[in-house]
Amino acid sequence: MVIVKTVGVVTSGGDAPGMNAAIRGVVRIGHAKGLQFLGFEKGWEGLITGTFKPLTPRSVGGIIQLGGTILHTSRCPEFKTLKGIRKAAETLGSNNVDGLVVIGGNGSVNGAYELSKETNTQIVAVPASIDNDVFGTDETIGFDTAVNTAVVEIDKIRDTAISLERVFIVEVMGRTRGFLASTVGITVGAEVILVPEVKTDKEKLFRIIKENSARGKKSGIIVAAEGIGDTRKLAIEIEKETGKEARLSILGYAQRGGSPTARSRLLASLFANHAIEILLQNHGNRVVGLQNGKISSIDLKKSCENEKKLDLNLLDLAYELAT
Repeated sequence: MVIVKTVGVVTSGGDAPGMNAAIRGVVRIGHAKGLQFLGFEKGWEGLITGTFKPLTPRSVGGIIQLGGTILHTSRCPEFKTLKGIRKAAETLGSNNVDGLVVIGGNGSVNGAYELSKETNTQIVAVPASIDNDVFGTDETIGFDTAVNTAVVEIDKIRDTAISLERVFIVEVMGRTRGFLASTVGITVGAEVILVPEVKTDKEKLFRIIKENSARGKKSGIIVAAEGIGDTRKLAIEIEKETGKEARLSILGYAQRGGSPTARSRLLASLFANHAIEILLQNHGNRVVGLQNGKISSIDLKKSCENEKKLDLNLLDLAYELAT
């Protein structure tokens, strides 16, 4: 059995508010238990090129409130190849890295699993993503922050929608999954929520807008995940088919940034603590998560082989709440 002494930390894929809080938690909790840390820079690229820096309790000070990641991140096509993965494994071996904490979303978890096949280093994935799409956790670090960022902006948009009696499509992030759109939609009182998991029924959408207008609702909010299709075209079609003025507002990358909420910071700290516990117990190749209100973990392979299900009942609930 390998005794974990040196632990690598990497933030991979899209950034999420709370990644820095997770880095801080991992380093400070691990350091108190005698571990040393190396921070690999620019995501998987840092593991492939061997670019890293030591992390200490002092070097991670003053970052809990910061968005983004002090280790930086990137998209790394080379890591999608076996050659790239093996280079990363060689870096871990040559630097005597016994454990690796991977902080990121669904793609990062999959990358961690592929890397685990080529190295004896114990790997623990800490889910951090505004998409909230990692199987094995009810919530990811950064999701709550992204939801709140979107809610603040959409509340402002509704003021304009009411004043000008318009229908607004508000596009939020979510290329393939609708967790952000569904949660935001419910919490802003959207009349309609559109997600990639369900093909958009335009005739139904037009009918809802007309029905709302007949009830005396002169404005409306449609929250749409970016992956549902061409929202600009949809806004034009709404005007043509319903006679209502329609506008599109794309929230974009603002949802990724900003100071993490208390909720995101708390999850980051709790996930970090459990990640260190797993490594010290030599139970690597796990994904930390929140399940039914408790911090736990599941097998890395199981997380990658299963898809987290979106609660589609939220879409119907939004319609009922908006009547």
